[in-house]
Amino acid sequence: MPQLTESQVRRTRLPNGIRVVTERMPEARSVTTGFWVAVGGRDESSELAGASHFLEHLVFKGSDKRSAREIAESVDALGGEMNAFTSREHTAYYTRLPADDLEFGLELLTDVLADPALRAHEIDAEREVILEELAMSEDTPDDKVHSLLAAAVFPNHALGREVLGDDDTVEKLTRAEISAFFHEHYRPANVVVSAAGRLDHDDVVDGLQHFLESVDPGSAPKRAEPMDPPMPLAVERRPTEQAHVTIGWRAIDQRDPDRFALAVANQAFGGGLSSRLFQEIREDRGLAYSVYSAASLYTDCGLFMVYAGTAPSKVDEVLDLIDAEVDKLVADGLTERELRVASGYLVGALLLNLEDSGSRMGRLARGELAAGQALTVDEQVERIRAVTLEDVHEVLQRVLTGPRSLAAVGPFDEAAFSARM
Repeated sequence: MPQLTESQVRRTRLPNGIRVVTERMPEARSVTTGFWVAVGGRDESSELAGASHFLEHLVFKGSDKRSAREIAESVDALGGEMNAFTSREHTAYYTRLPADDLEFGLELLTDVLADPALRAHEIDAEREVILEELAMSEDTPDDKVHSLLAAAVFPNHALGREVLGDDDTVEKLTRAEISAFFHEHYRPANVVVSAAGRLDHDDVVDGLQHFLESVDPGSAPKRAEPMDPPMPLAVERRPTEQAHVTIGWRAIDQRDPDRFALAVANQAFGGGLSSRLFQEIREDRGLAYSVYSAASLYTDCGLFMVYAGTAPSKVDEVLDLIDAEVDKLVADGLTERELRVASGYLVGALLLNLEDSGSRMGRLARGELAAGQALTVDEQVERIRAVTLEDVHEVLQRVLTGPRSLAAVGPFDEAAFSARM
């Protein structure tokens, strides 16, 4: 198993508060550098819903020193890639380049993230792109059902909103509002710079010495835990050929000691090819092409969910099978064999991801944002392997005995599910 020594993973906090974490991969020929900002969809007011995602689209449009075309051409000329994404609690910007071009990647990211141009014509063009993105999501029922579920599990809370915003808010966002959002949140206290590949930690730190050095450090967004109880049912009627159903429960947060037990439970329940849901619903009965479970953990709460896509005539049968498996988990937990297989998968997947500099960069950054310091691989493996049957049973009872929400998209209305409420 790879050992992450102190010479491979290093951390520095710059005088202005920016956290820098790197991992040296001597065997790599690339370097992936990410600038992670601890602000996302849940940190927006309802009027500014979608601002984080809108800003993500605009940053790589350039600064006063370079245009979007110049950025694209300079990255292409090196055979590299650049991208960004927005989640409910953070926004990330990254480049993957040949190792010798680390300095260029740092200079590019510090330039566009220190003072993006936010040109009016580019804002208008990206507004249309985002509206098309929203339309695409609306036209994809297996995406839409997850949006319905989030809104049901977290009603009247930003965690229940679409990260993209909606047509109304995206249409109304102005340059002044986007700029104000940037200057409020893109501050040193909210920034983690993570890099992995063939690099030297001191070179990364040197490349950041003047990044945001003359601005106020800022502070982390103020977040409020969801207080309203979950809604039991959310259904959208559509003339689809397939029914899409999800069931969700509020879960634990990303610092909870039981998070490793929940990961093992999820893997055994619906996370892999050998999981209960996949074997029972797809392999044994052929009722669904896609069926799985997943957990999303946030600062102060989480979501555990099950999804299945099936023929409308089979919805009741599929939901009965899911309910039966949930009842078994709450009553009896996992078997020793399931625990061994699920733990082995999680450990193996973690180690296989070490071959990619992008995966290592992301793992370090998420750890810094979630817990203040990423666990080493050895520590993560130890936590996973330490999970017991009792740990799994306890976390399943904590999560699956709470109120649940059912969301569905398909050729039916709420009355089709009233008997389940």
